[in-house]
Amino acid sequence: MATRQEVADRAGVSVAVVSYVINNRKVVKEETRRKVLDAIQELGYRPNQMARSLKTKKSQQIAVLVHYIGNPFDAGLLLSIEATAKLHGYFVFIQTYELNQEEELRNLWMGRVDGILLLGQSFSQETLEYFNSLEIPIVSATQPVPQGGSERLSIPYVDIEWLPAMRNLVSHLRQQGHHRIAFMTAGGQSLHYEIRYQAFLEAMRLEGPDVSVSGVLDGSGRFEQAKAVLDGVLGEENGMTTAFTAIVCANDLMAAGCIAACREWGLKVPQHIAIAGCEDILMSSQLSPPLTVIHFPRQAAGEAAMNMLLERMNGQKKDSIRLNSYMIVRESTCLDAFGGRSG
Repeated sequence: MATRQEVADRAGVSVAVVSYVINNRKVVKEETRRKVLDAIQELGYRPNQMARSLKTKKSQQIAVLVHYIGNPFDAGLLLSIEATAKLHGYFVFIQTYELNQEEELRNLWMGRVDGILLLGQSFSQETLEYFNSLEIPIVSATQPVPQGGSERLSIPYVDIEWLPAMRNLVSHLRQQGHHRIAFMTAGGQSLHYEIRYQAFLEAMRLEGPDVSVSGVLDGSGRFEQAKAVLDGVLGEENGMTTAFTAIVCANDLMAAGCIAACREWGLKVPQHIAIAGCEDILMSSQLSPPLTVIHFPRQAAGEAAMNMLLERMNGQKKDSIRLNSYMIVRESTCLDAFGGRSG
């Protein structure tokens, strides 16, 4: 097993500098930090966690809450979060979040974790104040919606600028001839989808009076439920005519479910209904037709959120971060590739 001295030799720095990097101290230049992290990865170095915990009185453990481990979006964030944590000598354990579970989490994590990383879940003020009193920082990868509409203790987060991204998507749909657009979201524990929905509503308003929100569907964030919901809508409308000609889905799994429902009803995408997503998971480019999306940089977001949490664990109060994003136009909305919309 590699030693800290071997890491220092490989990176061309002192052992002290290696320690600074492992403990995420900001006294090291970015170029030097990267050399040390590369050396750690190349040599497979892992700190002696027991000795380190006794010295620092830290558990070297970080808790991460997920919505649905079967969602590739969550999984992509987790890969980046875990890789970044390992570089700094931390273990990550994953817990699926359910509503009304906060008291159990408070008891479970007291004294057992050094930090908590959310994937957009919304904690109550009581829970935020509890972990704040224990000096256990909380960071979110994707912006959470405060419970009750406001919060005295805010959760710093990493996300994208949803309004300009959503306006680009709505503008694209409008240019393709769509004026009646629905939105598919997910309620309950998936409150971070509300941020995307509000951005969609504002984008529709900014695009002008000739576009209208023609339905809000709850697909529960999953493929099967999204397919079932659109099946129901198409059944009520006899399949070929709907109140909308396009659907923007808050995540790509729901968009895939909508495409599957259209296929079963004999509807062509995008000629009858255009469908778009908000994440750009790998399967999105492999669907038939490939899915138009707002690209969410999951690797960068996961790494930035984990680094923000590490910094806050070291007493540095970092503000929220907004990452750049862009739209990828594919065949699921591109009527130009098919000579116009049918019906």
